[in-house]
This record gives sequence, structure tokens and C-alpha cells, in this order.
Amino acid sequence: MNDAARATQEQGLQQRLRTGLDALGIDAAHAEALLAYLALLERWNRTYNLTAIRDIGEMVDKHLLDSLAMHAHVADVARLADLGTGPGLPGIPLAIVHPHLQVALVESNGKKARFLREAVRRLGLGNAEVVESRIEAFDAPGRFDAITARALATLPLILELGGHLLDAQGRLLAMKGVAPDDEIAALPAGWRVQAIHALQVPGLEAERHLVVVGRG
Repeated sequence: MNDAARATQEQGLQQRLRTGLDALGIDAAHAEALLAYLALLERWNRTYNLTAIRDIGEMVDKHLLDSLAMHAHVADVARLADLGTGPGLPGIPLAIVHPHLQVALVESNGKKARFLREAVRRLGLGNAEVVESRIEAFDAPGRFDAITARALATLPLILELGGHLLDAQGRLLAMKGVAPDDEIAALPAGWRVQAIHALQVPGLEAERHLVVVGRG
């Protein structure tokens, strides 16, 4: 790609992201850092296969905006653990737009953890830490106000693996496609659904829901 084509692509990505951020009620001043993260992800992905999505334009919608669709629901959260974060989704975008939020990026895959450490360093994210560990082995009982997971596992399994990380009033903020009625019916004793929020992701027509689960 020549310089002119690259400049045109970057301008298009900027506009696509800014339009999406505006629709989500997020300050467009965060666009630069979000695109810096995306550029790093796209570069590493060529070698390390961190995500199946290869097109950087698709990454804007399916990674950045999809992750940020839940941003309003962490506004009152101080400490968040992103379980099985992969290349940092949704944890890194949330850490960028919410500087008050302390995010633990929990990932057991070594190459993904290496990418996460590089992304945190390059972006200067003092509010994010990388935890290279299996979720169930992360020894931080009751440390977090909320845990989240995106396309990781069923609600019961997420709670089995990571429920110990939540404090007494802590919540699971699970990102799902269609509302997972079967998973809700199978919640373990002592847990209940507090809310189900339909999410609108700019650029995507697929259903998205945020399921909030707490101790009952």
C-alpha cells in the first residue's frame, strides 16, 4: 500500500470510529489511542494469529465498538477483571475510555499475554495490568467489583471459573449475542440475574446483550 492509499485508509478508519463513538456517547478524543491499539493488534496479528478478523475496518466495528457498547455499565466500577481477554477485548478499549477503571487482563495464552504487555506499555495504560494465568488459578479472591467476559463460556462456567474474584456485591457483566435463556436457567445456587441490557453496536446488526449476574 502506497502512502496516499494508507492515508486514505487511516482517514476512513478515523471517521468510522468517530461516528461509532459518537453513537455510543463516548468522547471522540479517545479515537487516537483506540486506533493505536488497533494498529498494534493488526500488526501482531499477521504473525501471531491473535484474532480471526484480519480486516482492520472490520476490527473497528467487531472489536472496538462491540467492546465499547457496554461502556456505560462500567461507569460505577472501580476494579474490573476481563476474563479470557484474548488480545485485550473488551478490557483494553474500556481501560482507554475509562481512565478511572483499574482493569486486570486475565489470559493464559503466552503469545496473547506478550501482546497484552506490549499494548499496555505502548499505550501507557497505567490502569491496566496483565495477569498471565488460567482464570481459576488467579489468586485474587474478592478483589474485583466486576468481572466480564466476551465470547468466553456459558454463564455457569464463567462463574465457576471466576466467581471467586468478586467481592460480596460484585457483578458478572457477561457480553452475549442473543439473550441466553438456557444459561440463565442453569445458574448455580446463590447467583441470580440482576438485569439484561440490549446493546446497540454501531455498524453491526447482530443482537448483543449484556447480562448482569450477582449473588442472590
